[in-house]
Amino acid sequence: GENTKRKEKRIRVREHLQSLENSVSNTDRQRKRKRSDSSSPDSKLKKDSDGTVAQCATGLRNLGNTCFMNAILQSLSNIQVFSCYFKELPSVALRSGKTAGRRMYHTRSQGDSSVSLVEEFRKILCSLWQGSQTAFSPDALFYVIWKIMPSFRGYQQQDAHEFLRYLLDHLHREMQGSKNGSPSPALSPDRPKHASESKCCINGTSTIVTSVFGGILQNEVYCLICGTESRKFDPFLDLSLDIPSQFRIKFTKDQEPGPTCTLNDCLRSFTDLEELDETELYMCHKCKKRQKSTKKFWIQKLPKVLCLHLKRFHWTAFLRNKIDTYVEFPMHGLDMKSFLLEPENSLPARCLYDLAAVVVHHGSGIGSGHYTAYGLHEGRWYHFNDSTVTLVSEEAVLKAKAYILFYTERSDQESPAKL
Repeated sequence: GENTKRKEKRIRVREHLQSLENSVSNTDRQRKRKRSDSSSPDSKLKKDSDGTVAQCATGLRNLGNTCFMNAILQSLSNIQVFSCYFKELPSVALRSGKTAGRRMYHTRSQGDSSVSLVEEFRKILCSLWQGSQTAFSPDALFYVIWKIMPSFRGYQQQDAHEFLRYLLDHLHREMQGSKNGSPSPALSPDRPKHASESKCCINGTSTIVTSVFGGILQNEVYCLICGTESRKFDPFLDLSLDIPSQFRIKFTKDQEPGPTCTLNDCLRSFTDLEELDETELYMCHKCKKRQKSTKKFWIQKLPKVLCLHLKRFHWTAFLRNKIDTYVEFPMHGLDMKSFLLEPENSLPARCLYDLAAVVVHHGSGIGSGHYTAYGLHEGRWYHFNDSTVTLVSEEAVLKAKAYILFYTERSDQESPAKL
């Protein structure tokens, strides 16, 4: 009975995706018809409330609460060093051989069909910014995600940051598999999510994922009883920063609002020396028991693209709360030098970062609300709200209550376009 149920469910999912595909191709057909009917050359350009035209940009249709995925895909499409790599990969169809030189995911549920996340991700990036359509449906990619990331199945709202972590992790693992040519055990679909597992597995061969987003933290723990210091290095693909508690106070109308929280405040709170509380006592090898200790993070190696996640959601006993505090962030010249372990060994320009994309969560809860993204493309800022893309000003971007910020390393020759 279990198998029959599973089969029926699969058929339902397939039918649903098929109906999505049909409705999409129908609307595309209608749009094409409309476009060919209208003689105005501007008919296919999108306008926002200011009447600003967003040329050549392409939106992503919402498949039912999939704005978390759309916001991340649009952000990644605006990180040139990352998206260009995928766009230049040959398509699976153009390669000879059954798996065309790329490890595929073989999912137990459907042994006959193998899917490639890298391939579907490549197709999405190639379709964005072509200017040939105003929006398209990322359902083929979503189907692959359903197959290899069971925790993202269904149509409920998901956490965009969690999705980013899983997406990068799976792209990395699939590409590692294709390099070694041998099946990688890591390519099986996800087990259920656990807090301890949300850390990315970024070991082994380097891929475009680790070479673009990968940095290294040094974690120093100091035993307050015997003075023993232990250090370990942790690779990271992004940094999750707390919004310091003094900035979380809600002010009533009559109260003077306090100082504005800045991205530097969040970074400082992440790297500051902190005393570990009773619940996280450190196992000191010299004392041979759990002792009170302090912890400090340094950045040992900065990545090419620095991804910063502001922890806006936190659990209380029963529900997840959102911290709605505005955090001020720089558009140009985020200076990471003071957080480096050995700043004297770094070129000054190498510590400077310029903003490339921002993901914003609108609304109060995690399972509700809506995600949109801002991205910089060829010197202009765009706002991506599912299938709608509009041109926006730098001021509008800087006012956003950021959830995830993507900064790209400034190369030596570059000076910011506008300061």
